[in-house]
Amino acid sequence: MKTFTMPGTEITAPAVVLGLMRIVEKTDDEIRALVSAARDAGIDFFDHADLYGPPYHGCERRFAEALQLTPSEREAVTIQSKCGIRQPGPYFDFSYEHIIESVNASLEALGTDYLDILLLHRPDALMEPDEVARAFDELHHAGKVKNFGVSNHTPNQIELLKRSVKQPLVANQIQLSVTHSPVIASAIASNMLDLDQSIDRDNGIVDYCRLNDITIQAWSPFQARFFDGPFLGNEKYAELNAVIDKLAWKYEVPVEAIATAWITRHPAQMQVVLGTTTPARVEAAAKGADIHLSRAEWYEMFRAAGHTVP
Repeated sequence: MKTFTMPGTEITAPAVVLGLMRIVEKTDDEIRALVSAARDAGIDFFDHADLYGPPYHGCERRFAEALQLTPSEREAVTIQSKCGIRQPGPYFDFSYEHIIESVNASLEALGTDYLDILLLHRPDALMEPDEVARAFDELHHAGKVKNFGVSNHTPNQIELLKRSVKQPLVANQIQLSVTHSPVIASAIASNMLDLDQSIDRDNGIVDYCRLNDITIQAWSPFQARFFDGPFLGNEKYAELNAVIDKLAWKYEVPVEAIATAWITRHPAQMQVVLGTTTPARVEAAAKGADIHLSRAEWYEMFRAAGHTVP
């Protein structure tokens, strides 16, 4: 598994992360098998959120109950969680009180003294940066959170936070797949008046993160659109699947690996966040981190996914 030192941290991070939003109803044995497959594939980085359940903190609790990590085992892995989405609603809450309350509940559910990374889950329009900074300072000084980041944030939202927050914001988790890639596609079609793809919906977030040493984490890497089902094996994406099948045959890997490789090939050094609960799919997808697609292959997939290369 390809790894890198995550900028702004002391974490040696794998290119692929295991997301655990769907384990609340899994048995202990099923969770252990999933995590074991990830570890065998070189994945020691686990992504949670307070929201994942239901109930709140449900997946965090099941993870802890199933694994019963010893102190040395806990130190050997990276645990990341998120806060800020509240139900019923939903609505977003970056208040000092909610951030502190959520982190304390995550630590209790996970059976750990600290989070390696805490992300703010989705932008809160009512955010007061000084409140966030106060919460981050308290959590950091208490040793409860080592590093901080965001999810689904634009450059200006991050800049607004940085006016108050002292700690580096080390990650931004955004939706990204070869079929759902406006963060990449708009820049490729820049200045093309009659092409909808040229509209910048994300304010240049990829370049911004590269310039500011923020690691992009790609969630839903196999999702066709916004919760529109996977593109792998989807007849709506027949041309793309034909290209993926061809590359899978060439590199002698499963198709999931090629979908992963398209993201990890990008020089921004992104992480792919897997959401599957099937150990075999984790193993298959993880193989993509070690495949270096050629430029021609990367752009062939991009075009076959329906994007324009002017």
